[in-house]
Amino acid sequence: MVQDVPTDFFDAAPVWSMEQAETLLGYVAGLGNEGLFPRDYKPSELEAAISAGDGEQLNEVATRTFTWVAQDLRDGRTEMDSRKQWFVVDPDAERLPIKTLLEDALAGDDIVSALDALNPTHPDYAVLKQRLLETPESDRASRAKIRANMDRWRWLARDLGPSYLLTNVPEYQLRMTVNDRIVRSYRTIVGKPGKTSTPQLAETLEGVIFNPTWTVPQSIVVGEGLGAKVLNNPAYARSHNYKATKNGDGTITVVQQPGPGNSLGMMKLDMPNPHAIFLHDTPAKQLFDTQDRAYSHGCIRTERALELALTLAMVLGEVPKEEAVAISKSGEYTKVPLKKQIPVYITYFTMAQDIDGVMRSFKDIYGRDEPVLASFAAPRVAKDGRRETTEEVVAIEDPGL
Repeated sequence: MVQDVPTDFFDAAPVWSMEQAETLLGYVAGLGNEGLFPRDYKPSELEAAISAGDGEQLNEVATRTFTWVAQDLRDGRTEMDSRKQWFVVDPDAERLPIKTLLEDALAGDDIVSALDALNPTHPDYAVLKQRLLETPESDRASRAKIRANMDRWRWLARDLGPSYLLTNVPEYQLRMTVNDRIVRSYRTIVGKPGKTSTPQLAETLEGVIFNPTWTVPQSIVVGEGLGAKVLNNPAYARSHNYKATKNGDGTITVVQQPGPGNSLGMMKLDMPNPHAIFLHDTPAKQLFDTQDRAYSHGCIRTERALELALTLAMVLGEVPKEEAVAISKSGEYTKVPLKKQIPVYITYFTMAQDIDGVMRSFKDIYGRDEPVLASFAAPRVAKDGRRETTEEVVAIEDPGL
């Protein structure tokens, strides 16, 4: 068994040639270009093993070194505890198992290509890499920020897919992307800092809901007296399009009916997740004209939401344009299932290309950079096999406001 490597990887160290180990040593020396630190992978120990010649020590050390490098290139260097509100499970561990990767690399005598194949394919990663190469060593703060955001790409799937929706929370923008090209973009409103900050997710868009209803949370129904007000004041209920039901246990359920004044607007995207986070419309469209748009209770309000909903219904739901428009204007709650489901990524990059393709820095509105930067400033932490955060999943209480 190889020391410092998960026991399910290798029963015995694969056999390395001297040339392959020397190639690996050279690769480690160049890891600074990928935003990593060569020292993390103990190159001096690999160099010593090479000097000692073929044998068990070389096989053990080279295998350990390859595994550590591959883990960080594939999954990210940042430990899970430093990825605040990160609820994405990266699928690359199944797609690119390190055991198979190493065996194929040794059999094909191509260590470099095997490790290079782990790098994220999204264009932003390459642009950040180039920015790192162009940033002087003396500018430590900028280099640290670049490394942190390069690592965030490793936390996601290496390949995001041919088509997807991606929103970068600090940028307040949503992208509809096809083959790495932004075909449409929309301004967004995201969660307020604190308990209502928007978490980072990778979910599947299953359908489009036109003319949604909104079930008012009990903190408003009871805590703010809305339930009694709606029951006792029919005029108020009609003006706000509320319907109230008194349940057998004495509780009151209040549901806001579909309509332009609904807190969810004219549409929401159905992407089931335990956080109750989704993308939706809003009647408060004037807020899209403000610069810092962190106002919501966690969900993402989307500019030109009806346009987005109609596009998805027609392209992915295969609903004819006339029918889709009629559904949107019907005033009736209607869910259009998508025949082709696509991923939705809710990300948090404080340095990225904006929707115009310009590399920019964005305000760290939730303070999520600090723990990542601290992780990079500290010695590398050995991977413990965890692939998701242990932070508590708290469904947002009030997704409509």
